[in-house]
Amino acid sequence: MGRGSSGLEQAPPAPTSALRQRVDRLWREIAKFGAVGGAGLLVNLLVFNLVRHVTGLQVVRASVIATVVAIIFNYIGFRYFTYRDREKSGRTKELTLFLLFSVVGLVIENGVLYLATYGFGWDSPLQSNIFKFLGIAVATLFRFWSYRTWVFQALPARETVANAESILAAESRKPPRSKQRVS
Repeated sequence: MGRGSSGLEQAPPAPTSALRQRVDRLWREIAKFGAVGGAGLLVNLLVFNLVRHVTGLQVVRASVIATVVAIIFNYIGFRYFTYRDREKSGRTKELTLFLLFSVVGLVIENGVLYLATYGFGWDSPLQSNIFKFLGIAVATLFRFWSYRTWVFQALPARETVANAESILAAESRKPPRSKQRVS
């Protein structure tokens, strides 16, 4: 147990306090992921509509191009904003996993659009945008889970390290146990 500025010993953080800190960190992560994802969503939809209307490409092809541009945009945002405090030593592995999970997200996202367009014939500009958005939403759930679990892995929490250090310090201050002799 450490001593505070008053010289009194401080109690270790209560379990509910540690849980509260974890929940707060998760909400901050979700907010940052949402901010980058929201900007990526705008990039995705803008590029999709621009490519579709300027080039005359088919809906799903225009969507794939837009998704690739958004993936590049999102990687930069996630690496340098959302997950900037995460492990940075294995960038090649990180980028490989990011691209792998992003491709799965691309398939999910564009699979929804493909099904709506070619399966049900819903291909007006409004319908395409609605199903593009729906596909992005479904793929985003997968991406959030996969990025935080596999790509941008968390370093040990500062509180965990501090608690471990305080336990070790407390153990080192204890007098050694004397061996009892049995007669």
